[in-house]
Amino acid sequence: MEEPEVPTEHLHEEIHHQAAHQTEQWILGVALSSALLASLAAVASMTSGHFSTEAMVSEIESADQWNYYQSKSIKQAQLQSKMELLAALGKAGSDGDKAKAAQYEQDKAEIQKRAEELGREAKRFLHTHHLLAGSVTLFQIAIAIGAIAALTKRKAFWHVSLGFGAVGLVLAMASVLSMSGP
Repeated sequence: MEEPEVPTEHLHEEIHHQAAHQTEQWILGVALSSALLASLAAVASMTSGHFSTEAMVSEIESADQWNYYQSKSIKQAQLQSKMELLAALGKAGSDGDKAKAAQYEQDKAEIQKRAEELGREAKRFLHTHHLLAGSVTLFQIAIAIGAIAALTKRKAFWHVSLGFGAVGLVLAMASVLSMSGP
């Protein structure tokens, strides 16, 4: 999965340019808040990419475990066929074969448990990735609206920008809480 891009450098430069040529003090606040939002977006983007990678790794490991489970099932079925064939011929199967069949069943239960655990882990990582990707998007929107505020010299846009940034921050914090849960 690709990491979300943060193409805000041009907007950030324009805000600084406007701030340098403005006498209104709140424009400096727009520039500072945009810089902070850009930093948060960068961190959230990098962290989102990390959790995306972790989700893929867990999903691959889960698939490997399910393949291992299938391997054990095939071996168990072959051994079971052998024991049934011997029984049909009136011969007793060995105690080793019976023990091996029981071991396959026990191994399969452990492998299934691990595969399901890895699948749940992958889903949790992917959920965290989605929360962080959403926060990156909201940070980018906040920066863009901040640029509009500086260009149009309207404080209302800056307040809207800060609102989007706050929601982005809430999503980023929710991602932290999602990883600490069960």
